[in-house]
Amino acid sequence: MRFILDPIRISYNNLNSSKFRSFLTMLGIIIGVGSVIVVMSLGSSAQGLVLNQVKTLGTNLIGIMPGGSEEKGPPAAALGITITTLKYQDYAALLDKKKVPNLTAVAATVTGTALVKSATEVKQQNYVGTTASTAELEKTEMAEGRFLLPQEDTNMARVAVLGSTVAKDLFPNVDPIDKDIIIKDQVFKVVGVLKKKGSTGFTNVDEQMYLPLFTAQKTLLGINYLNSVSAKVDADQNVERAMEDIRATLREQHNITNPIDDDFTVRSTAQALDVLTNITNVLKFFLAGIAAISLVVGGIGIMNIMLVSVKQRIWEIGLRQAVGARKSDIILQFLIESIFVTFSGGMAGIILGGIISFLASLIIQSLGYEWEFSMTPQSIMLAAGIAIFIGIIFGMYPARKAGRVSPMEALRYE
Repeated sequence: MRFILDPIRISYNNLNSSKFRSFLTMLGIIIGVGSVIVVMSLGSSAQGLVLNQVKTLGTNLIGIMPGGSEEKGPPAAALGITITTLKYQDYAALLDKKKVPNLTAVAATVTGTALVKSATEVKQQNYVGTTASTAELEKTEMAEGRFLLPQEDTNMARVAVLGSTVAKDLFPNVDPIDKDIIIKDQVFKVVGVLKKKGSTGFTNVDEQMYLPLFTAQKTLLGINYLNSVSAKVDADQNVERAMEDIRATLREQHNITNPIDDDFTVRSTAQALDVLTNITNVLKFFLAGIAAISLVVGGIGIMNIMLVSVKQRIWEIGLRQAVGARKSDIILQFLIESIFVTFSGGMAGIILGGIISFLASLIIQSLGYEWEFSMTPQSIMLAAGIAIFIGIIFGMYPARKAGRVSPMEALRYE
């Protein structure tokens, strides 16, 4: 063990004798490793936030979007492209228990944005035209009043249910129940206000306004198609069967005989989680790779310092060779010194990155997000491994240069 321990001891003594230079040498590695840790930690926390938001919807939900897609790719409608292949008749067909027996609730939706006026306030507001069954799918709870009624889905009723934030914005100091609002010159009566809930999936329910489906579809938007249909399955183990039944029903509705020609996309929550996990993993490691570029800069700095160190210690190298040190011993000495510097800097960077990530999580939590501090062993091992790798790569050239020093020339060097 002495052939390893002795070089480490000598490296420590050399670094300790010039603390400020050693700190400057490590600084690039500290910043680089700290950046990797921060990006990986925040990336994992953000990934957890997104996936948890989807999980809150439940694992027994199915989403139907207009437009076909590849098996693992997003449907075109999810990319903002308007596709009109999903109609109310398709939604109605999915309510048939003979065709899709495992569905307990099905909801159709359209979305829009309009200027909404109350007696005292004006607000640009997103709204959802939907069916009464949305209450079961989204597990809505009322603070006041009621949600939409089944008969209001298609009877062109002009009623509205407000999220808690929307209610406060439009009626700051007034009870909104039974009050009127104006949307595109149409008068709507507020019949309910939802309890404060926050984000569900990718939607902040508190900032939503719900209107009857046909009222939004025909009166406000002037369209005859749906943006999406959501369905709830009676049990997790029946999700796959329900998805096949939905596909078969929609193919019958659209006169499609070849699945390749599907003009709709059926996905479960579990599939959405898999896609989101893959996407967020790619983004997380991509950002970590960008942050790791700073480690290369730190490695170049270490190589420069080590080259200076070789030049300053030529006499020491010659003396060690004169008392029997081999070329490999000299190379090993400087290589271990380089690794020692990068590893020490890496440990400091891990601590620094952990502190910054923890403080960032506290700040984000104070803003109201369900953000969990995440610093995985994999990220620590990755950062430490990269630091050692940088030490080996950028320490090899100075070490080999030290090994090529002639003993006679070294002893004559002043």
